[in-house]
Order: sequence, then structure tokens, then C-alpha cells
Amino acid sequence: MTTGYHPELIQRVFIDFISTRLHPFWSLTVPKLRLIARRTLSDDLIALQFEPNRAFRQQAFSSGNSSNNGWHGGQHIDLSVLIDGIYHQRHYSLVGLAQQPLWWYEDSEQKPHKNNNNLNNSFAKKSPVQIGTSTVTIAIKPQGLVSDYLSKRAALGTIFNSGLPSGEFTLAHTVLAQQASQISEPLSLTPIPLPLLFIASGSGITPMLGLITQALQNGHPVTLLHYNRTIFYKSPLQDQWQQLATKYPTFIYHLVNTEDPNTYLAGSRHLSVETLIALKLPLIDTQIFACGSPALLAGLYRACDETNLPDNKQLRDNITIESFSAIESLDYMFSTIDKADEEVITSDVKTIYLRGRQRQYNSSTTLLLGAESAGIRMSHGCRQGICQLCRCNKISGRVKNIQTGKISNDGYESIQTCINVPMTDVILDI
Repeated sequence: MTTGYHPELIQRVFIDFISTRLHPFWSLTVPKLRLIARRTLSDDLIALQFEPNRAFRQQAFSSGNSSNNGWHGGQHIDLSVLIDGIYHQRHYSLVGLAQQPLWWYEDSEQKPHKNNNNLNNSFAKKSPVQIGTSTVTIAIKPQGLVSDYLSKRAALGTIFNSGLPSGEFTLAHTVLAQQASQISEPLSLTPIPLPLLFIASGSGITPMLGLITQALQNGHPVTLLHYNRTIFYKSPLQDQWQQLATKYPTFIYHLVNTEDPNTYLAGSRHLSVETLIALKLPLIDTQIFACGSPALLAGLYRACDETNLPDNKQLRDNITIESFSAIESLDYMFSTIDKADEEVITSDVKTIYLRGRQRQYNSSTTLLLGAESAGIRMSHGCRQGICQLCRCNKISGRVKNIQTGKISNDGYESIQTCINVPMTDVILDI
């Protein structure tokens, strides 16, 4: 009997077309999330809980691409949000780990709060979904068009198209390779868990919630350094860190309120080399995860460059970063330039040619921001180098990635306009 292509008698796309008209949440192929609850985590951070549809559960929870059967701590999802007839796409960090209840559910069940559609602080209200284990939770700062809409205006029950969990700000991507390198003897069966340092500012703490839990479960000594402008005392986040510290003796956390000198580490509200020394960590072996503002990341790289390690090792090589806001200046980039690159890097204005549109503009910042300053609209999404919606082909010219510091070659390659600045005149195939 011959085998080969067998056409579907009924196309899945057709089934989706019919099912979404019966109910917008139904789909065999499109991951969707339905907003079911909100909870305040701090003065400036709101948690949103979603019920995933069948397509999301099948593609994410059954894909087998994650050790926790769903996603890794530190990953994110993309949400497509319809506001006033226009779709906006944003990415948000996932809170906690897949299939594991979050720390606040027990308290919520014991102490239900008044239900409010604008800010529903009660996760105790039962839904068809098993609380905490089959849901997707993100945390957002209510600022900007989309985040403000999600945290205040979107009605409970609203359905959003969603991407699947993704991102490389994870233990699996960064730490496992380092652990493997520790095995120097053939008889060694298990590597020694590396000490991990997590540094965050503001809402950059959100990807850390799952990362830290996962790291502690895997036996890593963990130190957290969180800078914020709001008071931590008696917040749900403070409760989480205290619970983890009680359960895991190897977990130490420092909460720095930048408005309160009593919370400063090494006598400073800013991250510095003295801050790193005050943590009393074996820095040469410590892997650093950082998420926050460009100012925080710039301070981290400066501190690492001023830290002397034996054997000519560089502490910056131990850093994994996640930037959650658009970088609108070159301050961060130039704070992380290697000396060997100084003769190549310049902040002079360069000319960008858009071959397909037969247009050009000048830019001394990212290619995307330069285009927008010149009144030219280009495709984009998250503005952080994650969603890939701004990716295009570079025909010629050299650019520098402001997240990695890598300078491209002068030929044809695929780049992202939101995280690359021109080093020479550049031709884009747009």
C-alpha cells in the first residue's frame, strides 16, 4: 500500500472558524487566555490570572520542551490586546512555575476579600479552573496604554490571543552549561550547584519569582537584591521572600527602598562594586541574573568591570540580563563597551537607507527610534528584542546590538531594529 500525503477531509482552520463563532474562547490551533482575576502584589505591581484554552494547554503544557511541563521560570508570553479597535502586542513575564500553586492561594482561601471588577483581590472565588495549577499568571505595572488597560479597564472574562511561553532568561539556558563545566573528574556524578545572584529593579522582579523558586528547588544558594521606590513592608511579595527564606536556609534577600537610607546596602541607593562586595559571595563562581531599567543594568556592568577577579576572569561574563523597557538612549550601550571596541564605536549620526521604500533617515540611537523620530513607521512589537516583530534584513553596514554589545559584520544578515544602533551608514531591505 502506498503511503504519502493524506489531505484532511475537514481542515482544522475551518473547524476553528466555526468554533470561534460558537464561542470566542474555543480553538484547536490558536492559544487564548481568559482573564479571571486580579491581585495587588505591591504598590505598583498587579498580578493577572488567566484561564488558558485547550490549544494553549496542548501546545504549552504538553509540548515537552520544559522540565516543569509548561514553562521555565523567567520565561514570558506575548499578549495581543484589542484597544479601541487597534491590536497591540506586549510581552509579560510569567509569575511562578507551571503546575505549581502560587504562594498567595492559601491565604486567599482563608481570608476572602470584597470582590471588585476593577481590581479583584480575591483568588478564593472558585472557577471551573483548578486554582493555581492550570492557570497562567503574569504581573504588570499599571502604566502605559496596554498595561493600564489590562490592570484597570479590561473586564473579567475578556479573552486575548496569546503566544506560548518563551525566552532564554532561564536556569536551563544559562546555568546548566556552567554546572557541566564544573565536572573535572570522570568519577564526578553531580556538579556542585552554583551560587546565583538575582538583581532587579521595580517590576523587573516579575521574572525572578519563578526563577528563584526553581533555583532553590534545584539546590542553588540564592541571593536576591531588589531595588524599588515603594515600601516593601507587609506586601505579598515580602511574604513570598519570607516564606522562601524560612523554607530554604540558602536563600538571602535584600530589599532596597531607594527612598529609605535605612535599607541601603553598602551605604548607597545605587548598585556599585561596594554593593557586590557587601553581599559576601564567591563572585568568581556566581551566576548573575539581572532584570530592570537601563540605569540598573549600566550600574551592574560598571560594578562588574571594577571588580577584580583572579586569573584575569571577567565578572561580566557571568551576567544574564532581561531588559523590560525600551532603551531610548546610548548611555547603557556605552557603559558596557569593551576597550577593544572604543576605536570602532561612535555616537555620530549615521544615514539609514530603506531600499524597498526608497527613503532614508538619520539616526544616532536605535534604528527603530531613529525612524520614528524621522516620522517613518516601521514594524515593531515589544521594543525589547524579544518578540521579533521588528526583524528585517540588513543589506550592508555595521550595527551594534545594545543588549549583547556584539558588532555585526558589514554584509547581509537579519537584525532587529529595536536593539541595534548604526556604526556606519546602513542599508535595510524595507
